[in-house]
Amino acid sequence: MVIIRLARGGAKKRPFYNMVVADSRDSRDGRFIERVGFYNPRATGGEESLRIHLDRVMYWKSKGAQLSETATRLVKQFTQNTQNNQ
Repeated sequence: MVIIRLARGGAKKRPFYNMVVADSRDSRDGRFIERVGFYNPRATGGEESLRIHLDRVMYWKSKGAQLSETATRLVKQFTQNTQNNQ
């Protein structure tokens, strides 16, 4: 099964997550098919904390990909923020 989830990067105590499309059997930080965004929980000031390519997420969902719980929450948060900014 294909899943859209977060892959952890960054340094110790400074997490940075890439939102990736991956096979569910691969490890969390292992091989992935496509990178569709990122999440930086420690963003400060004018730094961008969340960016998602919604068109690619919707494409993969149409192909049967499942979103993890956290990915679902972040996509919902991103869509609400973009609607409020318009």
